[in-house]
Amino acid sequence: MDEVTISEEDRRQLGLWAADCVERALPLFEAKAPADPRPREAIEGIRAFVREGKRTAKLRSLAWAAHAAAREVDDPAATAAARAACHAAATPYIHPLATPHQSKHVLGPAVYEAFARELAAGDDPGAADEEIRWAIEHAPPEVRALLRRMPARSPGRSRLDTLYYELDAALRH
Repeated sequence: MDEVTISEEDRRQLGLWAADCVERALPLFEAKAPADPRPREAIEGIRAFVREGKRTAKLRSLAWAAHAAAREVDDPAATAAARAACHAAATPYIHPLATPHQSKHVLGPAVYEAFARELAAGDDPGAADEEIRWAIEHAPPEVRALLRRMPARSPGRSRLDTLYYELDAALRH
């Protein structure tokens, strides 16, 4: 398996972009589970990583806690928003492997954020398309370069696969 180089600056820029994307969907989770701070704490954790540059056990725990919140909330859009937060907090832990699975970790926060917005808009794909455009416009060069070192995603069959593919293809240009 081929390895890719992932610098600490790559990880920080990815984390910052991921947090910026996911914060756009956090209100969808918080509206359905206002007493559950776990997805917001995951985003605060990734922002702390961006500032301090240290991958800690606490950050990993915050990611898992957001994942648990996604399983516990009873609303598809809120679930997707919490999953986006989980993916964002986990971005510093991507492995330096040139695999589609690792590219999924790069793209996951933005894709799940867009999917959350689509679900909240009554399955309107235009809502997700707008969020994907926002993610593309705000992606830093380090994220684009990191993604280019990994295999391109294929279209797939599900709506999530389509969102992954569209974001991947656009960020490579």
